[in-house]
Amino acid sequence: MSLAPRRGFQYESKISFGAGLRRAGGSTLLVARAVSNPLGSGVDEKVSQLIELALSEDIGSGDVTSQYFVSEQREGQAFLVARSEGVVAGVEIGAEVFRRVDPACEVTVMLQDGSSVFPGVQILEVSGKAQSLLTAERTAINFVQRLSGVATRTSKFVKAVEGTGVTIMDTRKTTPGWRLLEKNAVVSGGGYNHRMGLYDRAMVKDNHLLVDGTSVDLKNSIQSMKKDHPEIAVELEADTLEQVEAFLGMNEVDYLLLDNMDNFTIKKAVSMRGDRKRPVLEASGGVSLETVRGIAETGVDCISVGELTHSAVALDLALDFVPLPERG
Repeated sequence: MSLAPRRGFQYESKISFGAGLRRAGGSTLLVARAVSNPLGSGVDEKVSQLIELALSEDIGSGDVTSQYFVSEQREGQAFLVARSEGVVAGVEIGAEVFRRVDPACEVTVMLQDGSSVFPGVQILEVSGKAQSLLTAERTAINFVQRLSGVATRTSKFVKAVEGTGVTIMDTRKTTPGWRLLEKNAVVSGGGYNHRMGLYDRAMVKDNHLLVDGTSVDLKNSIQSMKKDHPEIAVELEADTLEQVEAFLGMNEVDYLLLDNMDNFTIKKAVSMRGDRKRPVLEASGGVSLETVRGIAETGVDCISVGELTHSAVALDLALDFVPLPERG
């Protein structure tokens, strides 16, 4: 059996666009989605760069273990398998990792993002050179288990408020560089996306008012922004019922964030809006699985939860190999 190292891997990226993430209120945030070529399916240019970076930091100058301890002629077959209950996300990203390491790998996605799993359920199948599968294994699992953790955490919050009509939303508290992936994972778990960044919704928080120091001019600032960017929604953060009353008098406000209020105060804020549909009332701050149901029952429209992304625990996954006979 030859243990000679194989030559370095050749990466390639083929990307096309379409599809989108869903957002509260029915708007759509565009996300890349391959339409004709399986290589690059579910990734855009930024995600492609993340894959390249992850593989580069892991492989470095070469996978010396696989190169010297696994025969270059050895073929392999493996299944990505769930070790715990949850909701999967990022499956296409994991599949792309295998293809990027070795385009000759055959990858079959068995479950789509948003699928529920339990221990033993197979998520994807991959076959090809055993060296290639082993080299790609950790990076592929890292992507899928992290994103599946976000989807699983989101699904628990969605289930906790079931029947209330309240929407569970994410925040900008995401892993740097992973925002698109993690927000997509939130959708896979049944949640909705808040703003993607600083550019697609104006969100005036207490720090903005503190720095500016002229809340009297707030309405003029909103009108000025709406004139220049009529497509961008405006959200104001309210910490007190006095602020709620003042902000409800501004017709240009699209969303009102009720920040760190107790349930009794939130109920008062909801009653102050009356039968109006706008602004949309969002609750945030101190939200956990233990408290979210009570918050939902106050009558707010949506609840934003930072821990969907910043505290999600990776779903336990493993790549189980099925040895194949070595070719003669």
